Amino acid sequence: MEALTGNTFYFDIEVKLMEWIQSTLGPTGAGIVSSFSALGEEFFLILLLAFTYWCYDKKVGERIGSVLILGTIINPLIKNIFWRRRPYFDHETIECYRPLDKKHDLYDIAAQGLSFPSGHSTNAAIAFGFIALEVKKRWVTILCCCIIFLVGFSRVAVGVHYPTDVLFGWISGFFCIWLLAFLRNKVPEEKTWLLYLVIFLLSCLGLFYCKTTDYFTCLGLVGGIYGAFEFEKRFVHFKNTKNPLICIMRIFCGVAVYLILNAVLKLPFNKDFLESGTLLAGVVRSIRYLIVSFVTVGVYPFSFRLTDK
Repeated sequence: MEALTGNTFYFDIEVKLMEWIQSTLGPTGAGIVSSFSALGEEFFLILLLAFTYWCYDKKVGERIGSVLILGTIINPLIKNIFWRRRPYFDHETIECYRPLDKKHDLYDIAAQGLSFPSGHSTNAAIAFGFIALEVKKRWVTILCCCIIFLVGFSRVAVGVHYPTDVLFGWISGFFCIWLLAFLRNKVPEEKTWLLYLVIFLLSCLGLFYCKTTDYFTCLGLVGGIYGAFEFEKRFVHFKNTKNPLICIMRIFCGVAVYLILNAVLKLPFNKDFLESGTLLAGVVRSIRYLIVSFVTVGVYPFSFRLTDK
């Protein structure tokens, strides 16, 4: 596979701002600020979706989940167009305090990912923007706005994103919220499956130009989770729960199903093939994540009937 190099483009003021932020915070301060990045990462989003969909209100869970998945796939589709290198790749004065992949070389673009736009900022804008719109309380809105800002700021402070990456990430996230809300008002509820199908088919356009593994992961998640939402409506019909113990059990077992099934589906394939970066390996990755997410979100809730009353 040809080595990935990426493109370098930035505004001088961005670099100066990042240098000032890092020099002001220092390694310790940057490390503290870095913790806010966790609120825009995959694990937090999985827990948020699992709690909302399986425990709190599955209609609300489907709405926030559908927007999160849209934002998730839009991010690599855009990244693979611009191929922007991370700031610390090209500026020795900028330190990387939170690499994407600690197991690989800090300057391996295939492992550390692309810069534009910021996926963490997109995720935070969607998750906490949705919460603010759903709750509609002033103090919640203020808190959510602060978290959205802090997640984006943390990505700049740790040296992995330019400010314009974060800004466009926020815009992308808010756009996803607006777009799906607009489309849901135009499409009857019984035709939601058609909306999901169109999004999935449009996402498949990335097969013609996307080379990064995150695209293939997200493509599988789009097909699996959107399909799972529709499967649940037709065949499962689980009930939400207010019981804290049952809620914890649902989330814990769901995460276990996801992790175990993902590991099992890797077994038939050679590790070198899975990490080869070829189109075929990418398609296999998409199919794996499609199956894992569909089973976890759509089929696993059949087990909830054991505790439904």
